Amino acid sequence: MIASLRGTLAEKGAGDCVVEAGGVGYRVQVSTHTAAALPDPGTPVFLLTHQVVREDALMLFGFADAEERRLFELLITVSGVGPKVALAVLSGLKPQALARAIRDENLAGLVAIPGVGRKTAERLVVELRDKLDVLAAAGGAPAAPAAGARGVLPRSERFDDAVAALVRLGYSAAQAQDVVRRVAEDGDGASLEDLVRRALARLGKAAATVR
Repeated sequence: MIASLRGTLAEKGAGDCVVEAGGVGYRVQVSTHTAAALPDPGTPVFLLTHQVVREDALMLFGFADAEERRLFELLITVSGVGPKVALAVLSGLKPQALARAIRDENLAGLVAIPGVGRKTAERLVVELRDKLDVLAAAGGAPAAPAAGARGVLPRSERFDDAVAALVRLGYSAAQAQDVVRRVAEDGDGASLEDLVRRALARLGKAAATVR
């Protein structure tokens, strides 16, 4: 098992790179976040790695830090999540943000990641929320919400669907989550349609104020 790779960066792209070490060029698949952290070609590079061996392929995945590798190794334990899907998930959210989304059961934030459907997001939450003490032990866990912090419908499918609807309309996941929480506080029993309508109205007022 190749656990790390130190050598010269020969090539780099958005999702992979080639590291030359000992006269051999290793093609390594990486997340967009690790790709952005890579140095210029021709310079020394060090990557933590995870090797996947199959009957028809030998794949090497690289990570800029131990936290990203730990989360990758947790992701591939989830049923239906292979290494390529795990890498896509890591490309969608940085490790701490991803861990926070799973712990908070933020399905809308997970579904907003390209290639992640609702069923996959649900499996990530169900199978990983109790395993994230691995990240906490490494000092990379997100801080727990402050006592008394406001948050309506934290685990409601209605909340998640309202956020997802706003994301599909072009708003960021963070912006959508914030506005849905705010409008939900004004009407605890609001339907999905009411939440979306009120959220859009609030967003419209905010845009008008900026102008």
